[in-house]
Amino acid sequence: MKKKSFSIGKAFLYTVLVIYAIITIIPFLWALSSSFKTLEEIVSGAISFIPQNFTLDNYKQIFIKQELFPRWLFNSLFIGISITLLNLLFNSMAGYALARIHFIGVKSIFIVILAVLMIPGQVTLIPNYLILKSLGWLDTYQAMIVPGAINATFIFMMRQFFINFPKELEEAAELDGLSKFGTFFRVVLPLARPALAAQAIFVFMGAWNEFMKPLIIMSSPEMFTLPLGLNSFKGQYISYWNYIMAASMVFTLPVLILYGFFNRYFIKGISFTGGK
Repeated sequence: MKKKSFSIGKAFLYTVLVIYAIITIIPFLWALSSSFKTLEEIVSGAISFIPQNFTLDNYKQIFIKQELFPRWLFNSLFIGISITLLNLLFNSMAGYALARIHFIGVKSIFIVILAVLMIPGQVTLIPNYLILKSLGWLDTYQAMIVPGAINATFIFMMRQFFINFPKELEEAAELDGLSKFGTFFRVVLPLARPALAAQAIFVFMGAWNEFMKPLIIMSSPEMFTLPLGLNSFKGQYISYWNYIMAASMVFTLPVLILYGFFNRYFIKGISFTGGK
């Protein structure tokens, strides 16, 4: 009886998940289809996943005729990759220090980091803007990269990972004459690939999808990121949905590539950082 009820419950769960997956993927498939449609077909109101008049003009428009689109793509890639690399380095070092190095105030610092996690990002937008303005960094790359170089969430995540990391490996490295930095970079960090992969996906997605910060910080069109650039396709009287859909498909490609590359480490990294 229990086995039968378990099977029914499992079947119900899978049914709900399949329905949810279908509901989630339908808008993406519609956007993909619309990227190959004309504007007239999109605004006609007909719901069709197969374009009646298949065209590549939308992609030609955004890459060739829209001169700033390649620059927006470069800006998003440069900012996203820079923020991701800096976070991987600094968050890992901070997490390792909190997990392994005993010094005065380590518990207080960890409490402060936990407190930062409770503060919504919207609260710090105006203070960040005023600081960047006083530094003369508005409308520059460093205004986006430097404040996003560390993240309290992933410092906490890396600390949890390193707490569960085998101390025997570090002790063996120290017996071989490696310093703390040597042990970290040559032994610990290479074995932390699952946690680093999970962190890389989340950090890059956050930087790649960011809209509010670039909107406040960037004022020159050539400094726009892709989310701001997509918004510029919306005119006063009409939105060029065909161009927006084509640009959206290009916008999703780097994240899909990143997830596909780190997919084998992703679930493993999440499970390793949950605790003992």
